Amino acid sequence: MAAEKGAAPLSVTDAVALAKGAVSAWPTLVVNGEVSGFRGPNARSGHCYFEVKDDGASMSVIVWRGTAAKMGFELRDGLSVQLTGKFDVYKASGKLSFVASKVEAAGEGLLRQQVAELARRLEREGLMADERKRRVPVFCSRVCVVTSLSGSVIEDVKRTLARRNPLVEIDVVGCSVQGADAPATIVRALGTAASSHPDAILLVRGGGSFEDLMCFNDESVARAIAGCEVPVVTGIGHEPDTTIADMVADRRASTPTAAAESVAPAIDEVERQMLQRQVRLGRAMSAAIEVRRQRADALGRVMAASAEGELARRRVALDGFAARRCLTDPLAPVRDRAADLAQTEERLHDAIPRALSRDREGVERSGRRLVEVSARLTRPAEATLARLAASLDALSPLSVLSRGYAIARDARGHVMKDAAELSAGDEVTVLLGSGSFGASVTSVNV
Repeated sequence: MAAEKGAAPLSVTDAVALAKGAVSAWPTLVVNGEVSGFRGPNARSGHCYFEVKDDGASMSVIVWRGTAAKMGFELRDGLSVQLTGKFDVYKASGKLSFVASKVEAAGEGLLRQQVAELARRLEREGLMADERKRRVPVFCSRVCVVTSLSGSVIEDVKRTLARRNPLVEIDVVGCSVQGADAPATIVRALGTAASSHPDAILLVRGGGSFEDLMCFNDESVARAIAGCEVPVVTGIGHEPDTTIADMVADRRASTPTAAAESVAPAIDEVERQMLQRQVRLGRAMSAAIEVRRQRADALGRVMAASAEGELARRRVALDGFAARRCLTDPLAPVRDRAADLAQTEERLHDAIPRALSRDREGVERSGRRLVEVSARLTRPAEATLARLAASLDALSPLSVLSRGYAIARDARGHVMKDAAELSAGDEVTVLLGSGSFGASVTSVNV
């Protein structure tokens, strides 16, 4: 006590900083509690602020925006959660808060989180898309009810159908609608109901807690509904209850009674609509017949006028053909052609001599020009040829031979250049300037 009196006083800032340092040393905690006073996400920061409580205490909680984005479910008052995080002291106010780094649903909240995750996955696969869902007939003559045979729901559905439209036939396939084994029995019952090929299948159940309706949030049930060949209408629980089966079904009704009413219009309403449609059909038929009659009359007039016009055109064309000269005087074309041939013959007799005379004169002129031109063209070539011939003659071996020389060849025709290549008795051919002769070697001088 004396030490406390002797200690120097602290400022508020120092005291809060001291507390913050002490709290920061506390370990990470996992806390279960119920959400209360939820506020968030904040419009500006995106953070969430609330309290968690149990029967004995409560504490302030802060969930930063990044952590809130990873939760996968929405916080609300009354939701049981499991928080992982550490305590922290806010310097500005000195308030002690629990800063959650991880938020998980607990109890029913965990179930809802799992259902929400499954719903999102099935939605991404397209099982909840409107274009996938089948059309439920307006007037169902036979329906199959899939539900528990021990409850009051089946009797409510039968009474509703009998009251609304006693002409509707009812088939019933029993299944469990609660418990761990219920999804398998529902899937089996849907297959049995579809095999009888009704107009629609009613999958119904009375009200219950969220846990009681969990069998209708099962993935196998959802896929069985989506894959069913017959349109499925659900009426599960009460108005606020919405299960995955409702989302996947071809039509969702708020209650089993509403589901029965949706597939069986009231008989008096059916009669009234049939009378109205009968009247409308009669009027439409009368109007259609009158329109067709008027159109037939108009087409008849058009066809008559068209036929008369076509006949008139054909008559004029026929008269034109009949007035042609080839028909009135068949020999006239022959006479005309004979006259044309005679005239052509006369022109041909006159034109041929003149043409031959002109061609002869042209040929003579071309001959004279060709003689003159050929002489001019060949004269340089003749001079060049003479010069080349003289050069060739000067280089020719025959020219050398003409001066008294000779060329000796052996039996194989090779020119002999050296006497050593010959032997006595070899036959040789000697080429002179004019002619050649054969000789036999008698001696060789080297």
